[in-house]
Amino acid sequence: MVHWQRWRVRLRTAVLTGRKWPVWLALCLLLTGCATSSPRPDVVAIPPLDTPAGPVTAKAARAEVTLPPLLELSPEMIAFVDRYTGEINSRRARLTALHSAVTGPSVLALEYRTDADGTAAQAFDKAAANCLSFAHLFVALARQSGLKASYQLMEVRPQWTRLGERVALRLHINVVVDLPRGERYMVDIDPLERWEISGSDQLSDTEAAALHLNNLGMAALGGNQLQLAYAHLAQAVDLAPERSELWANLGAIYRQNNQLEAAETSYLRSLDLDPGSRTAMNNLVVLYGLMGRQDEREDWMRRVARHRERNPYYHAHLGDTAAEVDDWEAAESHYREAVRLGPQDAFLHYQLAVILLRRQDVTGGVRSLERAVEHATLRADRDNYQARLKALRQQLQESLPG
Repeated sequence: MVHWQRWRVRLRTAVLTGRKWPVWLALCLLLTGCATSSPRPDVVAIPPLDTPAGPVTAKAARAEVTLPPLLELSPEMIAFVDRYTGEINSRRARLTALHSAVTGPSVLALEYRTDADGTAAQAFDKAAANCLSFAHLFVALARQSGLKASYQLMEVRPQWTRLGERVALRLHINVVVDLPRGERYMVDIDPLERWEISGSDQLSDTEAAALHLNNLGMAALGGNQLQLAYAHLAQAVDLAPERSELWANLGAIYRQNNQLEAAETSYLRSLDLDPGSRTAMNNLVVLYGLMGRQDEREDWMRRVARHRERNPYYHAHLGDTAAEVDDWEAAESHYREAVRLGPQDAFLHYQLAVILLRRQDVTGGVRSLERAVEHATLRADRDNYQARLKALRQQLQESLPG
């Protein structure tokens, strides 16, 4: 198993190619889907929310929400940056020093807590943050120190039940810092393992603000505060109307409020922006069941099944399931289908190599490792694959007669 170096230990170079991958859901909560496309005019408007006092429009709801200054620095934060980085000329050394000051036990000693939402200043004052509030904090501090820092959304590989239905799909947010000569570093308060990651996407500050509102809205929805949830999502959609996960989450609010037609509008808008949003498709299946529209429900069930069969990580899941019971022949078959569908994912090639070696196919393992090296986007992964490849080639050489 390949593991990413933990940022709690040291910094490392990452995401060397800048390749763009699809994005599906949101932040520290388990929420919904994403991507981009052109809008469809008949579903752009946000329907009002029905309340006991009468309908509340999106415009009126937005007026109830004030976006806090997410990246504003207090005088104490400015002094903190100056104290720990002000005398350092090297940008890489400045980044290392700032990271140590934020996470080290003897300085700020920032603690990871899933419920620690807030702005950069609030995370600094409380010395506690979740993935999103940590990103606000580190982006603000890094920029104050003269570093080029931005938000990054990490897609986590979907999880499936043994019947093939998606049971969890989430994203995680962290920070990327670009240094001279093309170096890029990734900073994370709660790093994912390499095998968990299937994609990444750099975010603008506006998109990050929209996702902040999105998380607040989903927290309100979890507490059945529907009008507050609606207000946050209406504001989020106003900031980043191209993000499909916001529309899918807005649909969840309508559905909980028994506004099924409005939920349908939001889910269709989400699919307009990302035709591959499994979250929106699955929600439509449930919604059409509630509405008694069985023909449409069955149609979307077929679409979900087709989309699942085209998903390389679904076949990787089947391969992992087969490997759990030592059915290496089936595991190889599933992983060959996974790499056929996802040929750019180095880790899929690496996993296939592991399976082939378990089946004593050293030559096949070498070929798969060569492809893993070819497609690796992280230096640590590439170095690891090359080391294993060198050892395998040596093994093959030693096995030759004479």
